[in-house]
Amino acid sequence: MRAAVFRVYGPPDVLHLAELPDPVPGPGEVLVRVRAAGVQPFDVAVRQGRMPWVKASFPQQIGQEYAGVVEALGAGVDGFAVGDPVMGSTMLSGAAELLTVAAENVVRKPAELDFPTAAGLVAAAQTSSGALRELGVTAGDVLLVHAGAGSVGTLAIQLARLAGAIVLGTASPRNHDFLRELGAVAVPYGDELIDAVRATGLVPTVALDAAGGPAVAQSIALGVAPARVGTIVDDEAAAEHGAVVVRAARSPQRLAEVAALAAAGKVRTRISTHPFDRIAEAHAEVESRHGRGKVVVTITD
Repeated sequence: MRAAVFRVYGPPDVLHLAELPDPVPGPGEVLVRVRAAGVQPFDVAVRQGRMPWVKASFPQQIGQEYAGVVEALGAGVDGFAVGDPVMGSTMLSGAAELLTVAAENVVRKPAELDFPTAAGLVAAAQTSSGALRELGVTAGDVLLVHAGAGSVGTLAIQLARLAGAIVLGTASPRNHDFLRELGAVAVPYGDELIDAVRATGLVPTVALDAAGGPAVAQSIALGVAPARVGTIVDDEAAAEHGAVVVRAARSPQRLAEVAALAAAGKVRTRISTHPFDRIAEAHAEVESRHGRGKVVVTITD
């Protein structure tokens, strides 16, 4: 099989495709032929060597999220059949033509979602839904989402709106119309943020930081209690200001719930696709931190 690998830490162009042995499903596992794989900031950090607790074994594979078709079943697997369309999380193996994954972590892909969209939902759906649950976002809250146009922010805005919350989303001006389409009040990030939020007349009661930098401090300056400021990207700021580091665990159940909402047209995400042999370009787009929605590589037709 072909898989995306890197042999040294470095910029996006250290990634290339290599021929590796086909994986074989063990007991309780499913072999998936991957049709699309998402690219996360986590993947970028691993490739750059900024995740010392993730030990690379060169040539190191990459990729945390996939959508594809069941190719084979390991011993003892019930509930799936060869040819079933599926999606889910993996660990450093998603950007490949084939992967094995524990059957208990596999989620059925709704027919209404194409493979790139399904792959693009995997991490953002679990992170955003878990973060909103940890922060207790409900009707009556005013949620401030930092990096509202990113993959996590896009879904957090929509899920919070479905829960009855009012949402403010930060983004560059070119993405403000996009945030308004999602149901958020759009505000700029950076030095203008605090004044822009106050100018709306809305007082945030809870904040989700997917941007880093001054976001945690700005949320608290706007009156949000530190216990209701959650960050998924800035542990140091959380420790400094007494905010919450959100580490929403992977949950096939939550992923299935958000996928069902997407299939019903109640939430959506914008997908930027790259062919598999240009995965370095996909990583460069994520690394730029200026994307809108989710970056995905398409692997097989």
